[in-house]
Amino acid sequence: MEDLERDGYVLSADPKRVDFARVHRWLSEESYWAAGRPYDLVARSIDGSVPYSVFTSPTASTDPAQPAEQVAFARAVTDGATFAWICDVFVDADHRGHGLGKWMIDTILADLSERGIQRFLLATRDAHDVYRRSGFTELVGANRYMEIDHRPTRNAILGLP
Repeated sequence: MEDLERDGYVLSADPKRVDFARVHRWLSEESYWAAGRPYDLVARSIDGSVPYSVFTSPTASTDPAQPAEQVAFARAVTDGATFAWICDVFVDADHRGHGLGKWMIDTILADLSERGIQRFLLATRDAHDVYRRSGFTELVGANRYMEIDHRPTRNAILGLP
């Protein structure tokens, strides 16, 4: 996928551009679903996925020497043929409200659809309306799915005490 630019931001699927330390901080310190996740686990999860990142655009900066700063992240876990799980969607608090999350999700869907992926899943505790705007609906036939979930953050993810 070619980098996309919009409203002073650049969206990239280049894994070499991911700021691993920043993404780790977001996930381990600011998200409910990955609270306390160790750095090496975050790094391995990104390495095993298709990462998407949003950066400030160097052309939008008043200081041309200022490097692009990563302001959002998401990843897709996929077999590359039939299925993708979109996860770890995060937009830095200072950049929320600019449609970056929807832009990322819509771009991921388009990019992976072009590769032939026809089924996408994601999970959210509280952002259903956000994802509905990109075409997601509640899971039909959820009773067919089974899981083993040993995550220490399981209760927080499910909103349980």
